[in-house]
Amino acid sequence: MTNRIYVLNGPNLNLLGQREPAVYGRTTLDEIRERCAAKAATLAFEIEFRQTNFEGTLVESVHEAREKACGIIINPAGYTFTSIALLDSLKMFDGPKIELHISNVHARESIYHNSLISRTATGVILGFGAAGYELAIQAMAGLVKRD
Repeated sequence: MTNRIYVLNGPNLNLLGQREPAVYGRTTLDEIRERCAAKAATLAFEIEFRQTNFEGTLVESVHEAREKACGIIINPAGYTFTSIALLDSLKMFDGPKIELHISNVHARESIYHNSLISRTATGVILGFGAAGYELAIQAMAGLVKRD
């Protein structure tokens, strides 16, 4: 079994640190990637960390993870609420999947309350800011070792 966790990020997350800092904080995606790699290393895992603004590219990353990853942590961003294609690709991944959101989507406008991705997620982490990524890696390590 592989010890690689795919950490996938959807549209506009490349602008973290600049985009709506009152909602998403000032931590950049590069800083999050570095923290994830460090956390994963302490748990004897590796990460494949990606961000894309394109739905098909995100779906292809999930397809690739089927052969190369023990788990997926995904912040689908706007695709959370709209992408049947992403949902379907995640259903084909047999390992644990953690849906991640930096903000507490349930404390925001109602348009953010209905996640399609939650239907296939093993668990959901939201509202912990950038630290949610490290929490997700810790949780994923526990899920993978349990299985």
